[in-house]
Amino acid sequence: MDALMASMATPQFWIAVVQIIWINILLSGDNAVVIALACRELPPRERLWGMVIGAGVASVLLITFTAIFSVLLTLPYLRLAGAIALIWIAIKLLAPQPHDEEGSTEAAHDLWRAVWIVVVADIVMSLDNVIAVAAVAKGQWVLLIIGLSISIPVVIAGSAIILWLMERFPILVWGGAAILGWVAGDIFAGDTFVLRVFNSVDPEVLDYAASVVGAVIVLATSLVWRRMHPAPKAAKG
Repeated sequence: MDALMASMATPQFWIAVVQIIWINILLSGDNAVVIALACRELPPRERLWGMVIGAGVASVLLITFTAIFSVLLTLPYLRLAGAIALIWIAIKLLAPQPHDEEGSTEAAHDLWRAVWIVVVADIVMSLDNVIAVAAVAKGQWVLLIIGLSISIPVVIAGSAIILWLMERFPILVWGGAAILGWVAGDIFAGDTFVLRVFNSVDPEVLDYAASVVGAVIVLATSLVWRRMHPAPKAAKG
């Protein structure tokens, strides 16, 4: 404890905290998008809780899994599986959703569904974030906890702004889903198995091509889905 207090009294400690906050904010733009997409259909009260709980749980898991992810990232198929999961999440987020009354059982169910989507998507998209954050923290968990905890309100605020814009410009919902598809393609291109299969292709070209394909898959599949499955009617509380 004395060593920890002594460390916290040094400028280097707080410089590292600022670095972690800054890195997490810079790399959390897509996280804010997925939070806004997942919570956009919720009633106002559930929407706020969805953003707060989703971002909070995702950050706690990020802290917990940082050391583990730094090892797992080298395993083949991990990124591949994450990319597929993220594409599916993006497509589901564009699917028509019912509007349930605030405070109803259905609205509460939708809240936890949104939280689950936020947590899973954030973890998938944070595969690269954890490496940058862990490099700054250098095994100091207090640094990690302080830095990420301070970042949570900023990510939630960003989500609220994006959500506000989506409500006024619905086309941005499709843009947000395309971003998730783009990120999924980027994750896919970084998988060790994929890199071995396409070892004759320039990694930058592969990354760009996979990102474009990911975005196109999400948008095209979602468009077909919405045409085949019209928006359901709202459930009554």
